[in-house]
Amino acid sequence: MGARDWRDLPRAPAPGTPVCAADALAGPGTLGVEIGGFPLLLVRTPAGLFGYFNACPHQHLPLDWRGGQILSEDGRRLRCSNHAAGFDAATGQGVEGFGEGCALIAVPVETAGGQVRVGTV
Repeated sequence: MGARDWRDLPRAPAPGTPVCAADALAGPGTLGVEIGGFPLLLVRTPAGLFGYFNACPHQHLPLDWRGGQILSEDGRRLRCSNHAAGFDAATGQGVEGFGEGCALIAVPVETAGGQVRVGTV
């Protein structure tokens, strides 16, 4: 199943929409935010900053619904807090458990002027 385009989702923010201050996620980790009712998960890893629609494709619950510690210690895997579906943190591709054969919906993000913003495609 191919990943859906984030722009087709209900309440998808426009490119350039401010998300948060850049230092809100300064080190490796995750930050779940809502932008006008659109759930966005920011993920900072050693490879960079990534954004995903915050819904596990397995049961469509937020990945961090049961707790915020969803990034592996090495920063390479996201693990859904509901049923442990595993995803590559840099690509969103499902790699373990209920995540296999699925993918998170990527949302481009960029940092400029001390702000994280929804990026352009």
